[in-house]
Amino acid sequence: MRSAPAVDTSPGGEPRRLGWRALRILVPIVALGLVGTALAAFALGRTEEDRLDQALNQQTAAVEQTLTAELRRYSTSLQDLAGSVGAQSRLEGAEFNAITAATNRKRLPGATGVDFVVPAGHAQSPAVQRFWRDAGNPGLRLRPAPGNTGEHLFVVMAHPIDGVGDAEGQDMTASPEATAALHRARDTGQIAISATYRLLRDAGLPAWQRQLSFVLVAPVYATSPGAPDTGLFRGWMMMGLRGENFLKEAIGRVADDTVAVTLADDTAGDTTQFGRWRPAAPIDRGRAARTLTVAVPQGHWVLTVAPTDRLLPGTDLHLDVVAWAVGGLITLLLATLTGTVITSRNRALRRVDAATAALRDDIERREAVELQLRQRETELVGFAGIVAHDLRSPLSRIIGYADLLRDEAAGRLEPVHRDYLQRLYAGAQDMQSLIDDLLNYATADNRTLFTTQVDLNRLVADVIRERVNGQGAQQPKIVVWPLPSVEADPTMLRQVVDNLIGNALKYTPAGEDPCIEITGHRADCGGWHIEVADRGIGVPDDQLETIFEAFTRARGSERYQGTGLGLAIVHRVIERHGGEVGVAPNPGGGSRFWFSLPPGA
Repeated sequence: MRSAPAVDTSPGGEPRRLGWRALRILVPIVALGLVGTALAAFALGRTEEDRLDQALNQQTAAVEQTLTAELRRYSTSLQDLAGSVGAQSRLEGAEFNAITAATNRKRLPGATGVDFVVPAGHAQSPAVQRFWRDAGNPGLRLRPAPGNTGEHLFVVMAHPIDGVGDAEGQDMTASPEATAALHRARDTGQIAISATYRLLRDAGLPAWQRQLSFVLVAPVYATSPGAPDTGLFRGWMMMGLRGENFLKEAIGRVADDTVAVTLADDTAGDTTQFGRWRPAAPIDRGRAARTLTVAVPQGHWVLTVAPTDRLLPGTDLHLDVVAWAVGGLITLLLATLTGTVITSRNRALRRVDAATAALRDDIERREAVELQLRQRETELVGFAGIVAHDLRSPLSRIIGYADLLRDEAAGRLEPVHRDYLQRLYAGAQDMQSLIDDLLNYATADNRTLFTTQVDLNRLVADVIRERVNGQGAQQPKIVVWPLPSVEADPTMLRQVVDNLIGNALKYTPAGEDPCIEITGHRADCGGWHIEVADRGIGVPDDQLETIFEAFTRARGSERYQGTGLGLAIVHRVIERHGGEVGVAPNPGGGSRFWFSLPPGA
């Protein structure tokens, strides 16, 4: 007969010390619990690190894309101004003021002004001053750079944007950085960017207000057939931008308080920091910043993005520590329960039941808290996205990564996966179109009108050239009768013409070629009546009055892509100009969309 292990007992018969059998059971349980807790803590820690790295990479890509897009927008605006100046047969002060009138802080935040710069030899300076005074700038006084007896680079016309300093008459050779950019633009015939320096026009500011800045330079060539210098170099259009202000306006909304951004210039070979974005949130010093090179016109910038504590909400919970605490608690609980089972079966069963119930309640509470936290996180993310009006940035990342997968990973995917990827890319493009339409619809109601004389013949020709490339299955027949010039905002009027011609091309029955006729005539009120007639699917009679409402689509158009906002944008833009818009059936099939503009709209 085998004897039971010896156990010390109290007077009440309760065990006071566990025997060797209990120890042989408890040690493996404690060891397994600690090992499992360590693995869980390590896995949670790595998951949190991976999420933070992915979020930082995505935010860095978003900042880089936004910065590049903004710089491209400024460069395009400067090239357009250079083209307009070159199109003048003889540039006068009035023409320069009209060309640059639309450039302001709202459209080009961070810009100091746009200037027209011409080269002149030292002996030619008095003659150049007289010429441009006669050209409509009587107060011009050229100020050659001290010690320069060679070629001067004078600002002969200037359009200030921020009202700081006086650029007219300055000799840009006083700045080696600006001079190098001007020469580079003339030699290459392309837009160029300078190395960073403190603008000459900021010389009168206190030292602490003089930011490191840069200039964009576009060469100007005479393109008017009637100009005596047709095809020759005339000078440069130059735009100054302060680094700190430009970076704030370019990436402030995208970066928000999630990352800190530093921008440096290494165009001249030496890296010089000239702009930074510092949010209120503290920087995460334990995570390495991302550094990448950004290509700028004939130069390079260095972009550094560092994460803050608010890069990814919820990562400050330290789940690995929580896992150690919970795992240690559970391990201790299991060890206690096991010891209780060994010492007394009945008491152990009662305690196991109680502990199991408590554990179940604890798990249910934790699941409820976790579910509530997930719901709050989802609501917070949605709310933040809407409040910040930051719909474009995440969608741009989706499109960018989908396009990257199509280019680099398509060959390694199964056909069904490539189809899913293509659907993802197409869906993102549709969403981009919807967001563009929504933003156009929203801004059409409160956007400032910049009216000028718009040649509808040229505008319609440009839209047709962009819409029709002659390579599709359809071969449109488009007849454009002589159209007038009207007083309107050119950008908003282009949206009207583009939507009407785009609809006429799109809503054509399958198997038929689009047929479009565009006419214009004087209205009874003295304004202009413009009409776009097509042979498309038409608009039902009961929808003629409601088709211009937002998200309204004509019956029968369900199989055609569209958001239902195009005609609503047309209605809102024409209404902003004080005109009217309408549609009528086209005899023989199709519709006749029209809009009218009052005199001097």
